[in-house]
Amino acid sequence: MRNILPLEPPALSAPGRVMVVDDYLPVCESMADVLRAAGHEVVCCSSAAEALQNFECGRFDCLVTDLKMPGMSGIDLIIQVEQRRLDVQVVMVTAHASVTTAVEAMRHGAFDYIEKPFKVDQLERLVGQAIRHGRMRRPEGTDAATSVPHETPMMIGSSAVMQMLRARIVQIAPTPETVLITGESGTGKELVAQAVHAASDRRSRPWVSLNCPVLSAQLMESELFGHEKGAFTGAEAQRVGRFETADGGTLLLDEVTEIDLRLQAKLLRVLQERSFERVGSCQTRRVDVRVLATTNRDLLEEVSAGRFREDLYFRLAVVPLHVPPLRERREDVPELVEHFFRRAAQRLGRNPPELDASARQLLADYHWPGNVRELENIITRLSVLEPGKCVAADDLRRWLIAGPAPADEPELPVGISLEEMERKLIEATLERFGGHRAKTAQALGIGLRTLTGKLRQYGYAPRERSYSKAG
Repeated sequence: MRNILPLEPPALSAPGRVMVVDDYLPVCESMADVLRAAGHEVVCCSSAAEALQNFECGRFDCLVTDLKMPGMSGIDLIIQVEQRRLDVQVVMVTAHASVTTAVEAMRHGAFDYIEKPFKVDQLERLVGQAIRHGRMRRPEGTDAATSVPHETPMMIGSSAVMQMLRARIVQIAPTPETVLITGESGTGKELVAQAVHAASDRRSRPWVSLNCPVLSAQLMESELFGHEKGAFTGAEAQRVGRFETADGGTLLLDEVTEIDLRLQAKLLRVLQERSFERVGSCQTRRVDVRVLATTNRDLLEEVSAGRFREDLYFRLAVVPLHVPPLRERREDVPELVEHFFRRAAQRLGRNPPELDASARQLLADYHWPGNVRELENIITRLSVLEPGKCVAADDLRRWLIAGPAPADEPELPVGISLEEMERKLIEATLERFGGHRAKTAQALGIGLRTLTGKLRQYGYAPRERSYSKAG
């Protein structure tokens, strides 16, 4: 277990309201019993969706969540907490602790994480530290229920394209119209959506987001519209859907192309008529929700291929908003670097590293296939692994994906064979994704079997598989 704060006395001196989230009920209740014995008021939830519903009903000082859960994972839940600006300290419980997991969780605002199996006093101490940390950060006389800000999210960059994007948001935000936000993965489409909501007259009303790719068709319908008890196998209680939760506010459909064709028809009806029925119910419910949608695909191509309804496309694309890739605004890279270093230093409580001239030039010239998200991940990784050090270009190169050479250099090294170039590209991409073969194959645009065959030729041994239950 990694501690951000020094070890302190047990949590009895800082009782608070704690939410525990774990899809395995015995484990959830066991952690709750430990925390109740330490003086905390505890609410148990069996899913991330249920946890988000509980946040609508009251404040919590600390959220203790499992990492791997059906539907929304613990990381997804932390992202939702961050997006909604909920003033709650998050502790992640995982049996798969790694630098990557810790960085990802803390990048989105988690206080700390604890690895299974853990001792009772470890959980007590960490939750107590988290609660005290949250209370120290609030202005005197405020609590978690009243200190949630409604400020416009920070959109970093002074380039012409970013100034144009901000101006367009100012035009769009006050209207009630549906907005389709397009752009490559990692450009910050969700941040743009938050900026639209924050600048609208709905900013004091609910902000609800649904990450469409992580849900099956059945779970998606339930998440969107809710369900009645007994509507399907596993529906043990009534559930309120995202549209009802967002009534009066804004609903973001993140990567909307992942919604099943059958559900697209139901979504179209809600957009047209502002009404729907929960799964398993015949009662029509009416809502007032502004819908924002994002996609990293060409929706007209999806329509032509029969994967997306044309009528839904026209209903969503009332006001289109495009987010430019980072390679089209490289002059913003230094500003983004400083911003991400400051954020990482605040989260981690340590001095950020420094970039020498060669490292800054490398970042300015890089083609950024992963866009702003890739830049933020690299800066966070540096802050975790190289605190207070001076970083040169050679220290960064191993984390960057090979791509087009600068215009003033030869596009390809002279005297190298195609086979060797292919091998270098595959190895660099494999290293970029930490050895994850499926992600590497997807980034290279080849099949997993093809990639495996290439690696076998290069003498890479196949990875052993683990079938132990994830925690």
